[in-house]
Amino acid sequence: MTDVATSANDTAQGQKLSRAMIIEMMTKKFERLSDMDRNMFSYGPVYLAGNAGFAGLVANSFYRRALNVSQGRFTSSLPMAVLPFLTTAALYTATVTNPIMSGDLNCPTCVLIRGALVGVVGGGIYPILLALPVNAGLASRYSSAPMPEKGNALRFWVNLSRPIVRKMYAVLLLQALFGTYLSSKHYEIYLKMLKIPDSDSEEIHD
Repeated sequence: MTDVATSANDTAQGQKLSRAMIIEMMTKKFERLSDMDRNMFSYGPVYLAGNAGFAGLVANSFYRRALNVSQGRFTSSLPMAVLPFLTTAALYTATVTNPIMSGDLNCPTCVLIRGALVGVVGGGIYPILLALPVNAGLASRYSSAPMPEKGNALRFWVNLSRPIVRKMYAVLLLQALFGTYLSSKHYEIYLKMLKIPDSDSEEIHD
């Protein structure tokens, strides 16, 4: 446990109060960082989420081509961009940002793994899983492609998705790398915050 978390827990005020004290101390330290560090910490997840939204559009395009869907372009594109964006931003905040600011995430390896997983799941796997039912519904509605029989549905969708998943490998890799990079930068900023004395009001600049 970090010095910040230790000092808060030593107050014997209870776990709930200690967590609130840690967050308050970290927030004050955060405000003393340079503008570059604050912007990276605050807006970095937005870029990761933006990439997830782009991945959603790519997955949507692949499925539309595979199913010969030409109708409902805006109807399918909007949720495929917005939902991965919101999901990735929420996942990163819940698993990386908030635990760092509350002093609960002190393991650098854990931070990197979480960042990579958020990038892959929110910006790769989720868009693929979302694009399939969206475009399958459109294909069924407009009869743009033959639909599978009930007993053969699973094999049909697996065979349809396999080449699309292969095409998405590059996107998955990029999201994993970006998530890892972003979480590593956030952990570096977290270490900078820990080095700021509580009584020091001087900003730290790179």
